[in-house]
Amino acid sequence: MQEEKNTTQAEDEIDLIQLAKTLWNGRRTVIRTTLIFMVLGLFIAIFSAKEYTATTTMVPQAAEGGSGLSGSLGGLAAMAGIDLGNISGGSTISPSLYPKIIGSIPFQKELMQTKLSIAGQSEPITFAYYYSNIHNPGLFGYIKKYVIGMPDLVIKAIKGESLNNKDLIVDNLVWISEEERELIKILEEDLTFSMNDKDGDVTLTVSMPEAIAAAQLTQMAQQLLQQAITDFKIQKAKEQLTFIEDRYTEKQKEFEEIQNKLAQFRDRNKNVSSAIAQAEEEQLNAEFNLVYGVYYELAKQLETQKIQVKENTPIFTILQPTSIPIKPSSRGKLLTIIIFAFLGGIVGVVIVFTKDLIKVLKEKLDDH
Repeated sequence: MQEEKNTTQAEDEIDLIQLAKTLWNGRRTVIRTTLIFMVLGLFIAIFSAKEYTATTTMVPQAAEGGSGLSGSLGGLAAMAGIDLGNISGGSTISPSLYPKIIGSIPFQKELMQTKLSIAGQSEPITFAYYYSNIHNPGLFGYIKKYVIGMPDLVIKAIKGESLNNKDLIVDNLVWISEEERELIKILEEDLTFSMNDKDGDVTLTVSMPEAIAAAQLTQMAQQLLQQAITDFKIQKAKEQLTFIEDRYTEKQKEFEEIQNKLAQFRDRNKNVSSAIAQAEEEQLNAEFNLVYGVYYELAKQLETQKIQVKENTPIFTILQPTSIPIKPSSRGKLLTIIIFAFLGGIVGVVIVFTKDLIKVLKEKLDDH
Protein backbone atom coordinates (compact mmCIF):
# COMPACT_ATOMS: atom_id res chain seq x y z
CA MET A 1 0.00 0.00 0.00
CA GLN A 2 2.85 2.34 0.95
CA GLU A 3 4.67 1.48 -2.26
CA GLU A 4 1.61 2.34 -4.37
CA LYS A 5 1.31 5.66 -2.54
CA ASN A 6 4.97 6.47 -3.12
CA THR A 7 4.62 5.50 -6.77
CA THR A 8 1.60 7.82 -7.18
CA GLN A 9 3.46 10.73 -5.56
CA ALA A 10 6.46 10.11 -7.80
CA GLU A 11 4.23 10.10 -10.90
CA ASP A 12 2.61 13.37 -9.79
CA GLU A 13 6.02 14.95 -9.29
CA ILE A 14 7.12 13.73 -12.71
CA ASP A 15 3.95 15.17 -14.28
CA LEU A 16 4.47 18.56 -12.63
CA ILE A 17 8.10 18.62 -13.70
CA GLN A 18 7.09 17.68 -17.24
CA LEU A 19 4.44 20.43 -17.31
CA ALA A 20 6.97 22.96 -16.06
CA LYS A 21 9.44 21.85 -18.74
CA THR A 22 6.78 22.10 -21.43
CA LEU A 23 5.86 25.61 -20.27
CA TRP A 24 9.53 26.65 -20.12
CA ASN A 25 10.20 25.32 -23.61
CA GLY A 26 7.21 27.27 -24.91
CA ARG A 27 8.04 30.47 -23.05
CA ARG A 28 8.71 32.33 -26.29
CA THR A 29 5.18 31.54 -27.47
CA VAL A 30 3.68 32.74 -24.16
CA ILE A 31 5.74 35.95 -24.19
CA ARG A 32 5.00 36.61 -27.86
CA THR A 33 1.24 36.06 -27.37
CA THR A 34 1.19 38.26 -24.27
CA LEU A 35 2.97 41.08 -26.11
CA ILE A 36 0.55 40.80 -29.05
CA PHE A 37 -2.43 41.07 -26.71
CA MET A 38 -0.82 43.96 -24.84
CA VAL A 39 -0.38 45.85 -28.12
CA LEU A 40 -3.99 45.08 -28.98
CA GLY A 41 -5.07 46.35 -25.55
CA LEU A 42 -2.97 49.49 -25.99
CA PHE A 43 -4.53 50.08 -29.41
CA ILE A 44 -8.02 49.72 -27.98
CA ALA A 45 -7.17 51.94 -24.99
CA ILE A 46 -5.84 54.71 -27.25
CA PHE A 47 -8.84 54.73 -29.54
CA SER A 48 -11.44 54.24 -26.79
CA ALA A 49 -13.60 57.16 -25.71
CA LYS A 50 -12.21 59.35 -22.92
CA GLU A 51 -13.54 58.73 -19.44
CA TYR A 52 -13.82 61.34 -16.69
CA THR A 53 -14.09 60.15 -13.11
CA ALA A 54 -15.86 62.07 -10.33
CA THR A 55 -15.98 60.95 -6.70
CA THR A 56 -17.58 61.94 -3.43
CA THR A 57 -16.94 60.63 0.08
CA MET A 58 -19.31 60.93 3.03
CA VAL A 59 -19.76 59.55 6.54
CA PRO A 60 -23.33 58.71 7.60
CA GLN A 61 -23.86 59.54 11.27
CA ALA A 62 -27.18 58.57 12.84
CA ALA A 63 -28.07 60.90 15.70
CA GLU A 64 -28.99 59.09 18.88
CA GLY A 65 -31.69 60.31 21.18
CA GLY A 66 -35.37 60.30 21.76
CA SER A 67 -37.13 59.62 25.03
CA GLY A 68 -40.20 57.79 23.82
CA LEU A 69 -43.34 57.95 25.93
CA SER A 70 -43.01 58.97 29.52
CA GLY A 71 -44.22 56.70 32.28
CA SER A 72 -47.11 59.01 33.14
CA LEU A 73 -48.41 58.99 29.58
CA GLY A 74 -48.21 55.22 29.41
CA GLY A 75 -50.20 54.86 32.61
CA LEU A 76 -52.85 57.38 31.65
CA ALA A 77 -53.15 55.95 28.15
CA ALA A 78 -53.63 52.47 29.59
CA MET A 79 -56.40 53.78 31.88
CA ALA A 80 -58.10 55.30 28.87
CA GLY A 81 -57.86 52.04 26.92
CA ILE A 82 -55.13 53.20 24.53
CA ASP A 83 -52.14 51.03 23.63
CA LEU A 84 -49.32 53.28 22.46
CA GLY A 85 -46.80 50.44 22.17
CA ASN A 86 -43.07 50.97 22.15
CA ILE A 87 -41.91 54.20 20.55
CA SER A 88 -38.36 54.25 21.86
CA GLY A 89 -36.62 55.26 18.65
CA GLY A 90 -36.03 54.52 14.99
CA SER A 91 -34.45 51.64 13.14
CA THR A 92 -30.96 51.74 11.73
CA ILE A 93 -29.72 50.51 8.38
CA SER A 94 -26.42 48.68 8.06
CA PRO A 95 -23.85 50.25 5.68
CA SER A 96 -23.41 46.79 4.17
CA LEU A 97 -26.89 47.26 2.65
CA TYR A 98 -25.95 50.47 0.81
CA PRO A 99 -24.82 48.59 -2.34
CA LYS A 100 -28.20 46.84 -2.44
CA ILE A 101 -29.94 50.21 -2.27
CA ILE A 102 -27.79 51.51 -5.13
CA GLY A 103 -28.40 48.30 -7.11
CA SER A 104 -32.17 48.35 -6.62
CA ILE A 105 -34.30 48.98 -9.69
CA PRO A 106 -36.25 51.97 -8.22
CA PHE A 107 -32.97 53.67 -7.29
CA GLN A 108 -31.44 53.11 -10.72
CA LYS A 109 -34.58 54.13 -12.61
CA GLU A 110 -34.65 57.40 -10.69
CA LEU A 111 -30.93 57.91 -11.27
CA MET A 112 -31.41 57.36 -15.01
CA GLN A 113 -33.65 60.44 -15.07
CA THR A 114 -30.86 62.69 -13.77
CA LYS A 115 -30.50 65.83 -15.86
CA LEU A 116 -26.98 66.10 -17.28
CA SER A 117 -25.15 68.94 -19.01
CA ILE A 118 -23.70 67.49 -22.22
CA ALA A 119 -21.36 69.33 -24.58
CA GLY A 120 -23.17 70.37 -27.74
CA GLN A 121 -26.63 70.21 -26.16
CA SER A 122 -28.52 73.46 -25.65
CA GLU A 123 -30.25 72.19 -22.51
CA PRO A 124 -29.71 69.38 -19.96
CA ILE A 125 -30.79 65.89 -20.98
CA THR A 126 -31.36 62.74 -18.96
CA PHE A 127 -28.84 59.94 -18.49
CA ALA A 128 -31.25 57.62 -20.31
CA TYR A 129 -31.57 59.93 -23.32
CA TYR A 130 -27.81 60.48 -23.51
CA TYR A 131 -26.92 56.79 -23.71
CA SER A 132 -29.90 55.94 -25.93
CA ASN A 133 -29.50 58.68 -28.54
CA ILE A 134 -26.22 60.61 -28.26
CA HIS A 135 -23.39 58.60 -26.77
CA ASN A 136 -20.83 57.07 -29.14
CA PRO A 137 -19.35 53.96 -27.47
CA GLY A 138 -16.12 54.14 -29.48
CA LEU A 139 -14.06 51.28 -30.87
CA PHE A 140 -13.83 49.34 -27.62
CA GLY A 141 -17.54 49.77 -27.07
CA TYR A 142 -18.36 48.19 -30.42
CA ILE A 143 -15.86 45.38 -29.86
CA LYS A 144 -17.34 44.73 -26.44
CA LYS A 145 -20.89 44.72 -27.80
CA TYR A 146 -20.48 42.78 -31.04
CA VAL A 147 -17.47 40.56 -30.24
CA ILE A 148 -17.37 39.95 -26.51
CA GLY A 149 -21.14 40.32 -26.22
CA MET A 150 -21.91 38.21 -29.27
CA PRO A 151 -23.28 35.27 -27.20
CA ASP A 152 -25.84 37.58 -25.55
CA LEU A 153 -26.90 38.97 -28.91
CA VAL A 154 -27.35 35.45 -30.31
CA ILE A 155 -29.38 34.36 -27.25
CA LYS A 156 -31.63 37.44 -27.53
CA ALA A 157 -32.16 36.78 -31.23
CA ILE A 158 -33.16 33.17 -30.51
CA LYS A 159 -35.50 34.10 -27.65
CA GLY A 160 -37.14 36.85 -29.64
CA GLU A 161 -38.71 40.04 -28.30
CA SER A 162 -39.30 40.35 -24.58
CA LEU A 163 -42.51 41.54 -22.97
CA ASN A 164 -42.93 45.28 -23.18
CA ASN A 165 -43.71 46.88 -19.85
CA LYS A 166 -46.42 48.93 -21.57
CA ASP A 167 -48.25 45.78 -22.61
CA LEU A 168 -49.21 44.92 -19.05
CA ILE A 169 -49.77 47.10 -16.00
CA VAL A 170 -49.96 45.48 -12.59
CA ASP A 171 -50.17 47.43 -9.34
CA ASN A 172 -47.22 47.31 -6.92
CA LEU A 173 -44.96 45.57 -9.45
CA VAL A 174 -41.87 47.13 -11.01
CA TRP A 175 -41.49 46.58 -14.74
CA ILE A 176 -38.43 47.43 -16.81
CA SER A 177 -38.15 47.40 -20.58
CA GLU A 178 -35.28 45.88 -22.55
CA GLU A 179 -33.95 49.39 -23.18
CA GLU A 180 -34.02 50.13 -19.45
CA ARG A 181 -32.26 46.85 -18.76
CA GLU A 182 -29.41 47.87 -21.09
CA LEU A 183 -29.23 51.29 -19.44
CA ILE A 184 -29.04 49.65 -16.00
CA LYS A 185 -26.03 47.61 -17.22
CA ILE A 186 -24.34 50.83 -18.34
CA LEU A 187 -25.19 52.50 -15.04
CA GLU A 188 -23.73 49.58 -13.08
CA GLU A 189 -20.47 49.99 -15.03
CA ASP A 190 -20.40 53.78 -14.64
CA LEU A 191 -21.26 53.92 -10.92
CA THR A 192 -19.14 52.16 -8.32
CA PHE A 193 -19.46 52.05 -4.54
CA SER A 194 -16.78 51.44 -1.92
CA MET A 195 -16.80 51.53 1.86
CA ASN A 196 -14.02 51.89 4.41
CA ASP A 197 -14.92 49.38 7.12
CA LYS A 198 -12.40 50.89 9.53
CA ASP A 199 -13.45 54.55 9.34
CA GLY A 200 -17.02 54.03 8.12
CA ASP A 201 -16.78 56.44 5.19
CA VAL A 202 -18.59 55.73 1.93
CA THR A 203 -17.26 56.65 -1.53
CA LEU A 204 -19.27 56.93 -4.74
CA THR A 205 -17.42 57.06 -8.05
CA VAL A 206 -18.84 57.77 -11.50
CA SER A 207 -16.98 57.48 -14.81
CA MET A 208 -18.50 59.02 -17.94
CA PRO A 209 -17.28 60.47 -21.25
CA GLU A 210 -18.46 63.93 -20.08
CA ALA A 211 -16.72 65.63 -17.14
CA ILE A 212 -19.64 67.78 -15.95
CA ALA A 213 -22.12 64.93 -16.42
CA ALA A 214 -19.93 62.62 -14.32
CA ALA A 215 -19.97 65.14 -11.46
CA GLN A 216 -23.73 65.70 -11.76
CA LEU A 217 -24.48 61.98 -11.73
CA THR A 218 -22.19 61.50 -8.71
CA GLN A 219 -23.94 64.26 -6.81
CA MET A 220 -27.39 62.86 -7.64
CA ALA A 221 -26.36 59.34 -6.59
CA GLN A 222 -25.15 60.76 -3.28
CA GLN A 223 -28.42 62.65 -2.71
CA LEU A 224 -30.58 59.65 -3.58
CA LEU A 225 -28.56 57.40 -1.27
CA GLN A 226 -28.85 59.92 1.56
CA GLN A 227 -32.61 60.18 1.02
CA ALA A 228 -33.05 56.41 1.02
CA ILE A 229 -31.07 56.06 4.26
CA THR A 230 -33.00 58.93 5.86
CA ASP A 231 -36.39 57.53 4.86
CA PHE A 232 -35.48 54.15 6.33
CA LYS A 233 -34.14 55.67 9.56
CA ILE A 234 -37.11 57.94 10.33
CA GLN A 235 -39.83 55.63 9.01
CA LYS A 236 -40.66 54.26 12.45
CA ALA A 237 -40.50 57.69 14.09
CA LYS A 238 -42.88 59.07 11.44
CA GLU A 239 -45.30 56.22 11.96
CA GLN A 240 -45.20 56.90 15.70
CA LEU A 241 -45.79 60.62 15.08
CA THR A 242 -48.81 59.82 12.91
CA PHE A 243 -50.15 57.48 15.60
CA ILE A 244 -49.80 60.12 18.34
CA GLU A 245 -51.40 62.77 16.12
CA ASP A 246 -54.43 60.51 15.57
CA ARG A 247 -54.72 59.80 19.32
CA TYR A 248 -54.29 63.49 20.09
CA THR A 249 -57.09 64.43 17.68
CA GLU A 250 -59.40 61.82 19.25
CA LYS A 251 -58.68 63.00 22.80
CA GLN A 252 -59.02 66.62 21.80
CA LYS A 253 -62.52 65.97 20.52
CA GLU A 254 -63.37 63.91 23.63
CA PHE A 255 -61.96 66.62 25.90
CA GLU A 256 -64.02 69.34 24.21
CA GLU A 257 -67.16 67.22 24.53
CA ILE A 258 -66.71 66.53 28.26
CA GLN A 259 -65.71 70.17 28.82
CA ASN A 260 -68.96 71.38 27.20
CA LYS A 261 -70.96 68.75 29.05
CA LEU A 262 -69.54 69.86 32.42
CA ALA A 263 -70.09 73.56 31.62
CA GLN A 264 -73.71 72.96 30.58
CA PHE A 265 -74.36 70.93 33.77
CA ARG A 266 -72.99 73.73 35.95
CA ASP A 267 -75.08 76.32 34.12
CA ARG A 268 -78.23 74.26 34.67
CA ASN A 269 -77.52 73.64 38.34
CA LYS A 270 -76.19 76.97 39.59
CA ASN A 271 -78.63 77.22 42.50
CA VAL A 272 -79.15 73.49 43.04
CA SER A 273 -77.53 71.93 46.12
CA SER A 274 -79.02 68.44 46.08
CA ALA A 275 -76.83 65.42 46.80
CA ILE A 276 -77.71 63.85 43.42
CA ALA A 277 -76.59 66.96 41.51
CA GLN A 278 -73.44 67.16 43.59
CA ALA A 279 -72.62 63.47 42.94
CA GLU A 280 -73.20 63.89 39.19
CA GLU A 281 -70.95 66.95 39.11
CA GLU A 282 -68.19 65.04 40.92
CA GLN A 283 -68.53 62.22 38.38
CA LEU A 284 -68.26 64.67 35.48
CA ASN A 285 -65.27 66.33 37.15
CA ALA A 286 -63.49 62.97 37.52
CA GLU A 287 -64.15 62.12 33.88
CA PHE A 288 -62.99 65.57 32.83
CA ASN A 289 -59.76 65.28 34.82
CA LEU A 290 -58.98 61.86 33.37
CA VAL A 291 -59.58 62.94 29.78
CA TYR A 292 -57.70 66.19 30.35
CA GLY A 293 -54.73 64.31 31.83
CA VAL A 294 -54.39 62.05 28.79
CA TYR A 295 -55.05 64.96 26.41
CA TYR A 296 -52.42 67.12 28.11
CA GLU A 297 -49.81 64.35 28.08
CA LEU A 298 -50.55 63.57 24.42
CA ALA A 299 -50.07 67.26 23.58
CA LYS A 300 -46.64 67.17 25.25
CA GLN A 301 -45.76 63.87 23.58
CA LEU A 302 -46.81 65.20 20.19
CA GLU A 303 -44.19 67.93 20.44
CA THR A 304 -41.65 65.43 21.83
CA GLN A 305 -42.24 63.07 18.88
CA LYS A 306 -41.81 65.90 16.38
CA ILE A 307 -38.42 66.50 17.94
CA GLN A 308 -37.80 62.73 17.85
CA VAL A 309 -38.26 62.71 14.07
CA LYS A 310 -35.64 65.44 13.75
CA GLU A 311 -33.32 63.61 16.14
CA ASN A 312 -33.64 60.35 14.20
CA THR A 313 -32.77 62.03 10.92
CA PRO A 314 -29.20 60.91 10.12
CA ILE A 315 -26.49 63.48 9.57
CA PHE A 316 -24.13 63.09 6.61
CA THR A 317 -20.66 64.57 6.86
CA ILE A 318 -19.26 65.17 3.39
CA LEU A 319 -15.52 64.52 3.57
CA GLN A 320 -14.93 65.00 -0.15
CA PRO A 321 -17.58 66.97 -2.06
CA THR A 322 -18.19 66.24 -5.72
CA SER A 323 -16.00 68.22 -8.08
CA ILE A 324 -15.78 68.37 -11.86
CA PRO A 325 -12.80 66.29 -13.08
CA ILE A 326 -10.29 68.30 -15.12
CA LYS A 327 -8.36 65.51 -16.86
CA PRO A 328 -9.55 62.21 -18.34
CA SER A 329 -9.00 59.20 -16.16
CA SER A 330 -6.22 56.83 -17.22
CA ARG A 331 -7.38 54.14 -14.85
CA GLY A 332 -9.69 52.52 -17.38
CA LYS A 333 -7.06 52.51 -20.13
CA LEU A 334 -4.45 50.95 -17.86
CA LEU A 335 -6.95 48.35 -16.72
CA THR A 336 -7.73 47.52 -20.36
CA ILE A 337 -4.04 46.88 -21.09
CA ILE A 338 -3.65 44.74 -17.96
CA ILE A 339 -6.72 42.66 -18.83
CA PHE A 340 -5.51 42.05 -22.39
CA ALA A 341 -2.01 41.15 -21.13
CA PHE A 342 -3.55 38.64 -18.73
CA LEU A 343 -5.71 37.17 -21.50
CA GLY A 344 -2.65 36.98 -23.76
CA GLY A 345 -0.75 35.03 -21.11
CA ILE A 346 -3.60 32.57 -20.72
CA VAL A 347 -3.95 32.14 -24.49
CA GLY A 348 -0.19 31.63 -24.80
CA VAL A 349 -0.19 28.89 -22.12
CA VAL A 350 -3.14 27.17 -23.81
CA ILE A 351 -1.34 27.27 -27.17
CA VAL A 352 1.83 25.75 -25.65
CA PHE A 353 0.02 22.87 -23.97
CA THR A 354 -2.20 22.31 -27.01
CA LYS A 355 0.84 21.99 -29.26
CA ASP A 356 2.47 19.59 -26.80
CA LEU A 357 -0.72 17.50 -26.59
CA ILE A 358 -0.97 17.32 -30.38
CA LYS A 359 2.70 16.28 -30.55
CA VAL A 360 2.15 13.47 -28.00
CA LEU A 361 -0.96 12.20 -29.78
CA LYS A 362 0.85 12.26 -33.13
CA GLU A 363 3.77 10.23 -31.68
CA LYS A 364 1.34 7.65 -30.28
CA LEU A 365 -0.40 7.33 -33.66
CA ASP A 366 2.93 6.91 -35.41
CA ASP A 367 3.93 4.15 -32.94
CA HIS A 368 0.75 2.25 -33.69
